[in-house]
Amino acid sequence: MNNIFKKYNPPIFIQLALSTLRAKKARSLLTILGISIGVAVVIVIMAAGRGLDKLVMSQLEVFNSDTISIETKIPSTKKTSNENSMGQSMGVTITTLKDKDLEDVLKHPMVIAAYGYVMGQEVVTYDGLNKTVLLMGEGYQLTEVEKFDLASGRMFTKEEEDSLSQLAILGWTTKQDLFGEDDAVGKNINIKGKSFRVIGVAKKRGAAMFMDMDSMVLMPAKTMQRKILGIDYWRAIVGRIKNPENSAQTVVELEEAIRENHNITDPDKDDFAVNTMAEAVEITRSVVSGITLLLVALVCVSLVVGGVGIMNIMYVSVTERVFEIGLRKALGAKRKDILYQFLAEAVLLTLLGAVAGIILGAILALVVYIIAKWNNLAWVYSIPISSIILAVGFSGAVGLAFGLYPAKKAAALDPIVALRKE
Repeated sequence: MNNIFKKYNPPIFIQLALSTLRAKKARSLLTILGISIGVAVVIVIMAAGRGLDKLVMSQLEVFNSDTISIETKIPSTKKTSNENSMGQSMGVTITTLKDKDLEDVLKHPMVIAAYGYVMGQEVVTYDGLNKTVLLMGEGYQLTEVEKFDLASGRMFTKEEEDSLSQLAILGWTTKQDLFGEDDAVGKNINIKGKSFRVIGVAKKRGAAMFMDMDSMVLMPAKTMQRKILGIDYWRAIVGRIKNPENSAQTVVELEEAIRENHNITDPDKDDFAVNTMAEAVEITRSVVSGITLLLVALVCVSLVVGGVGIMNIMYVSVTERVFEIGLRKALGAKRKDILYQFLAEAVLLTLLGAVAGIILGAILALVVYIIAKWNNLAWVYSIPISSIILAVGFSGAVGLAFGLYPAKKAAALDPIVALRKE
């Protein structure tokens, strides 16, 4: 029974490996540092992947799960393709999404509410103060589609939108910058030489779709379309459907109606794309996961490079300790004893590097979280168990793989030849 409480002694080859690492402290610490940096970056990237996923999902929370959108698209490109996104970001403008399309969307039996929207950027002036803001032209049914609440005032009506009324609802930050603690409702602001009456102030919204929704001015969509931008088309149409389970059929029917309006017979030449919120979430999560995996794969390459460093160090160690190896063999050490000792040294180096890397990675991930929260980003601090398993498992495998050759070389030394090296 007393044997249970005796101090556990590791195998002799592990004890020898530990004593060797302690004897070569500077070399061991540098090797551990190289591995730990790679492991730390793996931990940080996978933790940041979790945070980025939370951030992106929070950007989409402004929309309900039953939201549907019709966006412009460069013909003959896929809606999620680089050609489409890069083309539009470089200035390609599709002008075919018109009022008739919005009317047909509103007529669809599965659509509860819908509106067209446009956006831009202008300088807003009040009492000598100037502020460059994001201008959002959105329909009177906005509150029936998006999660949008007012801190004060009211929403504009259908009649006011149809009559191109010059009304404005201020984002929270815009209101504070222009009016401070004074009441903004009922005051007039100037946009592009035109006077707009403030009828409401939005509650704090934070960022949505990577835009600061608090530093914006909202106005009736048709007012912005005609009086500010001077156009007759929509950037997109956003709607809300009755039953998300029937969204696939709704998408097909809306596509058919809009193709007819645009005189399109070949779906591959669509100049629009109909998206559901479920699709947006799935696509976004796939992109985030893909980016995270790519970065982790790149970091694992650095761990392999660290493994090459371990192999070099172990090879040098074998060269330096030829006499020691010969002496141990002459005293009865078997080939496998020498092999296990050098393998143990390599694996211990990588595992110690992995432990140090996990600690360092957790600290760096916490720093990233603090910075993100400081900038009001919806971030989470989470270290995935999979990242720890990956880091430890990969590091151990690297140590085993790259320590095997020097270990086999040491084990294969002839004791007589080795003793002559002294």
